[in-house]
Amino acid sequence: MRGTKINGKKIATLRNEETIEIRFDFDWKTLNEVRAIPGARFRDDSTGKYWLCPLSLEALDLLKKAGFRLDPALEDAIKDRGYGVTIEDVKTINVQNLKRELYPFQKQGVAFIEAKGGKALLADDMGLGKTIQALAWLHLHPEKRPAVILCPAHLKLNWAREIEQTLPGKQNTQVISGTNHSIPLTGDIIIINFDIFHNKYEAYHDTSGKKRYRELKGTGWVDYILNIKPQVLIIDEAHFVKSTTAFRTKATRKLARKTPHVIALTGTPIVNRPIEGFNIVQIIDKTIFPDFWKYVHKYCDAKHNGFGWDFSGASNKEELHAILTKTIMIRRRKKDVLKDLPDKIYSYIPVEIDNYDEYQKAESNFLAYIRMTKGMAASRRAKNAEHLSKIEALKQLAVQGKMKYVLRWVENFLEEDETKKLILFAIHKDVIEKIMKKFKKIAVKVDGSVPMKAREQAIKAFQEDPSVRLFVGNIKAAGTGNTLTAASSVAFLEFPWTTGELAQAEDRGYRIGQTKIFNVYFLLANQTIEQKIAEILDGKREILDAILDGKSVEDRPLFQELFESITYDTKPEKKEGISH
Repeated sequence: MRGTKINGKKIATLRNEETIEIRFDFDWKTLNEVRAIPGARFRDDSTGKYWLCPLSLEALDLLKKAGFRLDPALEDAIKDRGYGVTIEDVKTINVQNLKRELYPFQKQGVAFIEAKGGKALLADDMGLGKTIQALAWLHLHPEKRPAVILCPAHLKLNWAREIEQTLPGKQNTQVISGTNHSIPLTGDIIIINFDIFHNKYEAYHDTSGKKRYRELKGTGWVDYILNIKPQVLIIDEAHFVKSTTAFRTKATRKLARKTPHVIALTGTPIVNRPIEGFNIVQIIDKTIFPDFWKYVHKYCDAKHNGFGWDFSGASNKEELHAILTKTIMIRRRKKDVLKDLPDKIYSYIPVEIDNYDEYQKAESNFLAYIRMTKGMAASRRAKNAEHLSKIEALKQLAVQGKMKYVLRWVENFLEEDETKKLILFAIHKDVIEKIMKKFKKIAVKVDGSVPMKAREQAIKAFQEDPSVRLFVGNIKAAGTGNTLTAASSVAFLEFPWTTGELAQAEDRGYRIGQTKIFNVYFLLANQTIEQKIAEILDGKREILDAILDGKSVEDRPLFQELFESITYDTKPEKKEGISH
């Protein structure tokens, strides 16, 4: 809508919700000042000669410095976007009826997203609950549906789990897999991964012979999702759309243009790698940095190396940070919110398996075997070894099936912050070798095959060498006696039979009185026996704590509990399956 007319020789008015109209009596100084505004372009039509530029804080600042009188509607439009409001300016917001209580800093994060009108970049450190903050804002606005959650494939199940454990009532959540576009999109919350979201492209040559790419509409999910008119787009691991030429970036921008509210989540500090932030910011609000070339020259230390442009540098980082925090970005480090957090944070990450048919067949055979043998009290001791062997076979199938997704999770964890280190525990040698093969340049290992002196060297390298970022350990060989405090996160890929072994292993990187929050991740193969094992281990952690506190409690062996729970669950009239 056109703003109020202001009399004067240098005036700027609001042409529409995204554009400033600039009129002035010609002089070279003013002309050069207007040309310096990002995205400024000249127009000459029946109303006269004038300039247009995208509405942004920077544009308003430059116009004020140049002596322009500003239409009050411009200031109102900036306020409506929450520009100028930083995290320090907002109070916490009380989100009613969530299944989980928010920490104070998370409530403040939700208030920040609200102040920005649901267009925000949530860039908190990994482990501070970006997911729950985005879901809490979604809960504040049940009228804004459908909502689309776009994320890497290995995080789809985690989002579904977080929705179930955070939002009240039964949510209409739809997880999209595969490329069967005849499936109707009926969910209020739709979860989809980057890989199947974008359309395919085919190469062709234009009239000059230059190779170009043509989008094949309807070959990905983006066009089908556009048809249902989503109101909210949440982009998890938003650094996946850092490349301007990537098809997933093009598809994400296409959807974001038609979606009123866009919330991007990433723990990657884009101020240190500004080129990776340009597309993320553009997707949320293209008016903040409307001109790519001005952005890369100002913030990416752009240089021509004789062959082409290099945008990998960083310049004016303080200014970039100030603009982002005034407009769309909130970023808290763990050290900033220590007072709000417990010493340890436990996260259960469900991971897909790619051998589900094979696993399901093995599980069905195992359950049939249990039905045949249960109740045979006289032979129970003799049967225990056989039961354990069959359960171990299921466990190994689950681990084999989730390896691809686990490796992606580890890769993503290490990419978020180049200074972070991770302790990763497994049991079987072939599992450890697969991890080492993938991360051999930045990883060390300690298992039964590593001599004592080499173990000491591996631990020393992990503790002291910044380039060694991953410690891969066998739970028995590396789970006790070692100090691995260079890391503040530990992940379990496989699980022991006793809670004591688990607690000992997780404390390799944890020390009382430390100044960092310690994160413990359990990477669980979805819909497999691993989930049942984790459930029992979680209960047994409380038992272990009670014993350490001197309380009398019953603590039965994990294997016995697992077998009894499977036996109890296994009735002929029930469907076969162990997952819950």
